[in-house]
Amino acid sequence: MNHLLHRNTLVTGTVLLTTAGLLSRVIGFFYKIFLSRTIGAEGLGIYQLLFPVMALCFSLTSAGIQTAISKCVAEESGVPTPARARLYLYCGLLFSVSLSLLLGVFLWNYATWISAFFLGDLRCAPLLRILAFSYIPCSIHSCINGYYYGLKKSLVPSLSQLAEQCARVGGVYLIYLILQEKGMGITVSAAVLGIFFGEFAGMLVSLSAMGCGKWEGSISSSAKALLQMAFPVTANRLFLTLFSGVENLLIPRQLRLFGYTQKEALSIYGILTGMALSVILFPTVLTNSVSVLLLPTISQAKASHNTARNHRAVRATVECCLALGLLCTVMLLLSGSFIGNRIFKNSLSGTFILTLSWICPFLYLGSTLNSIFHGLGKPLTTLLLNLSACGIRILFIFFLIPTVGIRGYLTGLLVSQIVSCSAALFLLYRCAS
Repeated sequence: MNHLLHRNTLVTGTVLLTTAGLLSRVIGFFYKIFLSRTIGAEGLGIYQLLFPVMALCFSLTSAGIQTAISKCVAEESGVPTPARARLYLYCGLLFSVSLSLLLGVFLWNYATWISAFFLGDLRCAPLLRILAFSYIPCSIHSCINGYYYGLKKSLVPSLSQLAEQCARVGGVYLIYLILQEKGMGITVSAAVLGIFFGEFAGMLVSLSAMGCGKWEGSISSSAKALLQMAFPVTANRLFLTLFSGVENLLIPRQLRLFGYTQKEALSIYGILTGMALSVILFPTVLTNSVSVLLLPTISQAKASHNTARNHRAVRATVECCLALGLLCTVMLLLSGSFIGNRIFKNSLSGTFILTLSWICPFLYLGSTLNSIFHGLGKPLTTLLLNLSACGIRILFIFFLIPTVGIRGYLTGLLVSQIVSCSAALFLLYRCAS
């Protein structure tokens, strides 16, 4: 009976998150098409340059704390005192909001320096200052989402996700209409303002659903338990984000060594990351939903020493991710050219989609395996696997792009995912045995 209840909770939660994620991805997909046609490939490339900074800031302020809240709440949820679980949320909010405030001030003051020395384009400076206001609302709704993930209740995170995406797209489209009436064109700044609108809307939905509630327990012990989990996960995400940031910043620079101008390099980068990868990553809405709910499920089963339930959950998840990946590979091979030529109006994006379609089984499985290792209390394993994958991609970027162009990076993506997934499956098999 307990097995069925846990299974139903996981399935229901996955369906809710997948539905919300699917709607968000559909909206986001057409949003990317809208941006590609309004701000152009170069503008999209500048917009995508901000994402390594965004990911780094999120890693520092929210990612590890959200995961820690989810794990601690899941382990506490068996006790008939939900007030103890709520204390983890309050401690997490204090840590996350404080870090977000400090980071926002830093980003505002050093935006020009970051743009010049790290992003390689001074046009990013005003965009980073707009972005600085996004992290406090982001940290608040991320922590609240982590709390509900730990309880395996996904309605609030689902509504928050939908509100975030709708506000982001709706806000930018409203700016576009206003500027059109004045005879002006939309800029990258509007797209970055959309990020702030989205995070603020997500925060409002989360806070309204959460409300205020009593808490009980020791603040010091709860904070200690939270930090013990948050620190390695944050370190994991931080190192991974730094390596990914280096990876993303190197691509335009190495493309210039191949012979492209700055504008051409940014355009290719924008087509790859803003168009092709948005299609490749579309099905991760399902695997991500499974991942966020699988972590507390495995944590809870581990805490109660229910090894059999863990094995069943892991095996079923791996099989489903592989099946989804293979199905998507076939579908993208058949439709890649059509998507590029007819939807994005860009033949190069179609070429990228066809090439990257082979990565799907390994890419979708990878995020789920990361969540499994976190649930088993092995964040170091995840860190080493991800760093090795990033290292492989950086080597391909550094040595192959100057000689064969963007094909060098596409090859590196495929090789890195195959190596990482194979190693993860091997380590997981050893843990199980």
